[in-house]
This record gives sequence, structure tokens and C-alpha cells, in this order.
Amino acid sequence: MAAILSDLRNTVISGVVLTVVLLLVIMGWHGEGAAFDHGWWAFFFRWLHVLSGVMWIGLLWYFNFVQIPNMPNIPDEQKPAIGKVIAPAALFWFRWGAMSTIVTGLILAAMNGYIVDAIAIGLTDGVAKHSAIGIGMWLGAIMWFNVWFVIWPNQKRALGIVEADADSKAASARTAMLFSRTNTLLSIPMLYAMVAAQNLF
Repeated sequence: MAAILSDLRNTVISGVVLTVVLLLVIMGWHGEGAAFDHGWWAFFFRWLHVLSGVMWIGLLWYFNFVQIPNMPNIPDEQKPAIGKVIAPAALFWFRWGAMSTIVTGLILAAMNGYIVDAIAIGLTDGVAKHSAIGIGMWLGAIMWFNVWFVIWPNQKRALGIVEADADSKAASARTAMLFSRTNTLLSIPMLYAMVAAQNLF
């Protein structure tokens, strides 16, 4: 067990294997659960969408609830460990979690036939579910844009991944923080809209 849990790759592979075992147990027990038809693939992309979203929003909240508030408490000689090791690794998973969330969400909306109505936030058909999921999608798209085109470019300067003078680094760090906080603010109604679309309408 230690070999599985001591290595992240082994842990993730084991999680996937355990998921397959769970699928096979449910299929054997109830005789259903994986027809591999359109409904199953739509579910599969919803599962990938949720996994990606957990990665993305989890890291967003880590930055805003843990890292940013505690940076002033870290002694100056220890801060390079955050800026040179922890933050770049977290930002890699953060931005690719955002990309995976948006891509799997669009695939899911297309597979379920509501992509146009959701993008139009239900104005085309008057369906509350499409309004809710559409609002969630638009908030998610704004957040994705912020990650890729505002937060990441500014973090590259702030962390010294690309050359920048001290004033530019400070300004970039502030801009990245403000847009990260914007995404935290938007994540709350976005998650409400996404969950409401699946459970209230």
C-alpha cells in the first residue's frame, strides 16, 4: 500500500483502477451501468468535467484561502520556495484544470443537445435549466479567460518565469491577485448555477 500512496502517479492510476472495479461491480450486481451508449458517454464527460472542475476550483481556492493570505507570514528567506517551486507547479495544474473543465463542459453541452440554448442563456427557448447552465457556462468562460489571458501572463512576470523589472513584477502580482479574487467571487454563483441546472430544473 505504501508503494501506491508514496507515488502520486501510482495513486492516480490506482484511483482509475478502483473506479473501473466499481463500474464492474455495479454492472455485475445490477446488470446495468455501462451500456457504452450515448447516455454513458455523456455521463463519462460529465464525470471528467467534474474531476477537472475540482482540480481547477480547488487550486483557485487554495491560492485565495491559503497561499495569498499566508504569504506575509512566511519569512523572506523562505518565500523563494513558494515562488520558484510551489506556485509554478500549482499554476500548471490550475490552468490545465481550467482548460479541461471548459473543453469537457462544451463537449457535454453539445452531446446533450443544449449548447446553443445554454450559450443563449435560455433566451432562445425559455427553459430555466438552459438559463441556469448557460449562466454557469458564461461565468466559467470568463474565469477560464482570466486564467489563461490575465492571471497566467501576469504570474509569469511576478514569479520571474519571464524577465520583468521590479515595478512590473509588483504590478503583475497585484493584477494576478485581483483577477484570481475575481474568479473566486465568480466561482460561487457559477457553482450554484451548474448544480441548480442539474438539480432544480
